[in-house]
Amino acid sequence: MIELIDIGLNLGHRSFEKDRAAVMERAQAAGVGHMIITGTSAAASEAAAALARDDRARLSSTAGTHPHHAKEFSGATAETIRSLAAREEVVAIGECGLDFNRNFSTPDDQRACLRAQLEIAADVQLPVFLHERDAHEALCELVEPALPRLAGLVVHCFTGGPEQAERYLAMGAYLGITGWVCDERRGQALREAVTMIPGDRLMLETDAPFLTPRDAPKGTPRRNEPAMLPHVLRAVAKLRGQTPEAVAAAATANTRRFFGLA
Repeated sequence: MIELIDIGLNLGHRSFEKDRAAVMERAQAAGVGHMIITGTSAAASEAAAALARDDRARLSSTAGTHPHHAKEFSGATAETIRSLAAREEVVAIGECGLDFNRNFSTPDDQRACLRAQLEIAADVQLPVFLHERDAHEALCELVEPALPRLAGLVVHCFTGGPEQAERYLAMGAYLGITGWVCDERRGQALREAVTMIPGDRLMLETDAPFLTPRDAPKGTPRRNEPAMLPHVLRAVAKLRGQTPEAVAAAATANTRRFFGLA
């Protein structure tokens, strides 16, 4: 069986409360042997770490504040993230970044929140798990000066086109690809970009319970889950003209190296 790692899913989401164990079993049966739970706020990061701590063989987590929650970021939040970063199950700082699509937090609050988390990541020497939506140029301007001090960065749920991919790759970033690539309407630019990502910079994720692949088999539940990662893999492999086995081997090796997974 092809070994896969889902680098980003929201396993603590309320939609998984009643069947989380079954979701994890279905993922394992599909070949997804390890999953990284995304931390999106202080409370969510603590919950993610608690889940990961209880099942270290299959789970890791990140610790951070999503740009939607940037207005809530405080000194206490920073201390929570730093404390979580010391735990073995926490493998990255984030999800952090900029999201100018809805601006649930002001752009200024988002920038301040991201700067603070880049500083934490540099201090603790954990890689950065980045979120960006409608803020590519602003994100690059903020992150590029910090690059020499960072242990690494991955653009989570990358949905951009070739030009954005080229800029991120020039920054040394890895790109996480989700089921967005399965949507020939909204995902056309991403489908073009996927063909140019070097094999040693590619990672795979579901962002479950969100982003269920549009072309998923008939009858697939609307709620996405990590067991859908092989579907994303096959779409990426087809676009790249590679076998699923080759893409999976590269993505899994990249993920283990980047996050320091055994």
